[in-house]
Amino acid sequence: MCTSLTYKNSRGDHFLARTMDFSFELNGRAMFMPRQRTVQGDAGAFTTKYGFVGAGRTIGHEIFVDGVNERGVGAAALYFPQNAHYVDQADEDKLGIAPHDFVTWVLGNAGSVAELRDLVHQVQLVDTPISLLQLTTPLHYIISDTTGDTAVLEATSDHLELIDNPVGVMTNSPEFGWHLQNLSTYGTLTAEERPLHDYLGYQLKTQGPGTGALGMPGDYTSPSRFVRTAFAKHFSQATPDTPSTLNLLQHLLDSVTIPKGVKLKADGESDYTQYRGYMSLDDRAYYMEPYDNLELQCLQLTDDMLANQHDPIEFPLEHGVHIHNLTPTPASAE
Repeated sequence: MCTSLTYKNSRGDHFLARTMDFSFELNGRAMFMPRQRTVQGDAGAFTTKYGFVGAGRTIGHEIFVDGVNERGVGAAALYFPQNAHYVDQADEDKLGIAPHDFVTWVLGNAGSVAELRDLVHQVQLVDTPISLLQLTTPLHYIISDTTGDTAVLEATSDHLELIDNPVGVMTNSPEFGWHLQNLSTYGTLTAEERPLHDYLGYQLKTQGPGTGALGMPGDYTSPSRFVRTAFAKHFSQATPDTPSTLNLLQHLLDSVTIPKGVKLKADGESDYTQYRGYMSLDDRAYYMEPYDNLELQCLQLTDDMLANQHDPIEFPLEHGVHIHNLTPTPASAE
């Protein structure tokens, strides 16, 4: 179902990270998209102004579900069941975009979140199925840039409007405003240990540290993942550079990462975290971490790629557990 968050480290660099949780095997991979590429989207064609890198697949045409562009705009699509509203046909003065093509359009055309606030008035999301799933995917989107400006787009009517995201966290249904209100239920949680009181003259004995977070939900529902992510992001220790920030983001996502088998759907299939994606907005770099290999695999957008690569490129991921062996090699016999 997916969880996402933004992060700003002590150096002032901005990041967007997400889990990709789904039961159907998406086989996502790292991809590069060039400038001035005409995308034959399922609800209409559009052309990219900016180049970008991210995760996705070519299914008839290039489809991205998250990524970062050359201007430092990052975007991710997350599931939004029973809440997404799409039009049957775009108005004559609007560009029709399939929900699964929206991230590609954003990364290809928005130079900032501020610019996107105006651009979204030119488009409508059209009820168009994706061939891979044979259904129209109910989606909403988180977008952030190198200024820290972060917004959510939820298509709940024919008219699209960005919603400011003051906490930099997004999960799934219900609507984003509901999650912000629900967060107040847990507004007294703290990282510090709470003191115990005497009860009827009996001195209670502590159960150990961590009492400040008593009552924080631990399940895999969207509201619970939202609260846990906001709590961990708020109280986590600041990081000074990109490697330490990526490491922190891995740990922040650990509490909402879903192992295979622990979250079953009605048909018996398991939702699980197929990969985790990390976007360094200032470095224009995308880091991908598949389920079966927790080593970060980086695809950085370079000036050479932007100037000289004119076709999309898919980059295969390395799969399989990586183990660093510390056992000394036996000395050779003399």
